[in-house]
Amino acid sequence: MPNPFKKRPSRSKAAAAAGGGAKPTPAKKSRSKGAPRAKPKKAPKTLSQVVAGALDDLKAEAIIVLDVRHLTTVTDIMVVASGRSDRHVRAIAGAVVEQCKRAGFRPIGVEGARSGEWVLVDLGDLVVHVMLPRVREFYNLEKLWDMPARADDAAIGE
Repeated sequence: MPNPFKKRPSRSKAAAAAGGGAKPTPAKKSRSKGAPRAKPKKAPKTLSQVVAGALDDLKAEAIIVLDVRHLTTVTDIMVVASGRSDRHVRAIAGAVVEQCKRAGFRPIGVEGARSGEWVLVDLGDLVVHVMLPRVREFYNLEKLWDMPARADDAAIGE
């Protein structure tokens, strides 16, 4: 496919070859083919940074991060956030999924996107819960999952 931004000659090559009195064009300077331009590399973002950025971009409210490694083997981190309306909740969850895909993290699953009251985005090591405030208050996931590691559990793990 031809490059649409490349300048096209004003005259056809056939007319120029016929000796139409055209001025010779100066030779273009070209970069050496072996040395591409050095682009500044950005450090790859972690999954939690990508999720935090998506939640911040769409103005999610009351964001809580819970480390649940000592409570379950299903996931390591749970993020609980609120949206102002069901449409806002769906938009936040959609942005999390979209930005994670763009960063190379593929979501395992999304549940509850149709109703928009509580949307769960499963990213493997990190699970994101986006809820309406009344649903969040009713289920109170923060209280359920925010248990400190017990001393006897820590002794077993050592």
